[in-house]
Amino acid sequence: MKKNKIIVAGIGPGSPEDITPAVLQAVQASDVIVGYKYYFRFIKDYVRPDALCIDSGMKAERQRAEEAFRYALEGKTVCVISSGDAGIYGMSPLIYEMMREKGITDQVEVEVLPGISAFQKAAALLGCPIGHDLCIISLSDLMTPWLRIEKRIEAAAAGDFITAIYNPKSQGRYWQIYRLLEIFAQHRSPDTPIGYVRQAGREEQVVKLTTLAEFDPEELDMFTVVIIGNTQSYNFEGHFITPRGYYDEGTLDKDAKIGQAIMIESFRTINSELANPNIPLDHKWALIHSIHTTADFEMEKILYSDPGAVSSIYQAMLDGKFDTIITDVTMVASGIRKGMLERLGLQVKCYLNDPRTKELADLKGITRSQAGIRLAVEEHPNALFAVGNAPTAIIELCDLIRRGKAQPTGMVVAPVGFVQVRESKYMAKVFKDIPKIIVEGRKGGSNLAATLVNSILTLDDAEALRPGRDV
Repeated sequence: MKKNKIIVAGIGPGSPEDITPAVLQAVQASDVIVGYKYYFRFIKDYVRPDALCIDSGMKAERQRAEEAFRYALEGKTVCVISSGDAGIYGMSPLIYEMMREKGITDQVEVEVLPGISAFQKAAALLGCPIGHDLCIISLSDLMTPWLRIEKRIEAAAAGDFITAIYNPKSQGRYWQIYRLLEIFAQHRSPDTPIGYVRQAGREEQVVKLTTLAEFDPEELDMFTVVIIGNTQSYNFEGHFITPRGYYDEGTLDKDAKIGQAIMIESFRTINSELANPNIPLDHKWALIHSIHTTADFEMEKILYSDPGAVSSIYQAMLDGKFDTIITDVTMVASGIRKGMLERLGLQVKCYLNDPRTKELADLKGITRSQAGIRLAVEEHPNALFAVGNAPTAIIELCDLIRRGKAQPTGMVVAPVGFVQVRESKYMAKVFKDIPKIIVEGRKGGSNLAATLVNSILTLDDAEALRPGRDV
């Protein structure tokens, strides 16, 4: 049996220039044109005089599909028109589902012709905002429960997708866009570009580029498409740009050694997966280092630093206020980059294996860690102290600070274990005038203490997210 034909055609966002030649040919060849009445104005010059035009109002999609099949089964060639692309919130899915429902697959042939979608037209008018991975979300909850929509919004925001929003606002649907912005604000910086285009490609067209912080949802309506950038998107002289590669990798990494290149890529991955990227840069730099060392994103919750602590210690190093880093164990010392120390003119000292340490520990009945800290304070009271193993080292240091015998330039507090570990960290936190980084709770370790020292001394690499030059 000869199949009858339905062509489902996307006529683009609204400008005659944006209708593809294939769609225009389909319109000219069709006996019946079915569509929303508003869209006929865009194709009227291409409809045959003898063609039957069946138009209907909003929310009559199923009725239009029924009409299309009725005429197709009479042997007519039917063109069902959809704005934008017929497969994106358009008529294509409904036509295919109805064909399956009616069981007439062997009687009707369906062809889908793509069109320029509204989000593509909007993107072109804004610049190049969709240069990387993207998703499209409709805020209309007429056919999709809101909780499912919100779950998709959460995924798009957390996944760092460029996100195009259809149906952002109408008379009866006004609060959903505010909830979406609230979710995105948890994953994007306030200066993230947001562009919107109203009536794309039509005479009433409005194009605006703004930011997440300045965006005003009251300017939107159901004829508007909104595009939210990812964490790499930026505004360049009024053009919304999302780079194809992250951080211009082609030029950034060309002079990096293999070890550094791997480290750079790891840091970028961590940065893109942070639950809350909108934190001060110096703390973020320490946090990324700690996650890189542990592969543990719980560090976001347990890594504490005084406001500006990393910047403060780094500046003190530049100002020559200390030239020595004291560690409680040799494992911390061995993890601090040697090339960096040489470049900056710093030394690392650990007194744990100093012969005087054992003598003092035996004499006073204290641990070697405590004895080592006492000796270190006598010789380097203003050093940067980094503890990654023994809580008693922190307890001793805190006692010496309280007695006025030590005034560290900074403290990295990361002892690990079960006895006196939490208590030692509470003690360290008391000293408000000493900048410090603390791994809270029971976690810590020599590797963490060392990497946190590395983060402090390489803060000048943080802006470009380019670690590892001394690796």
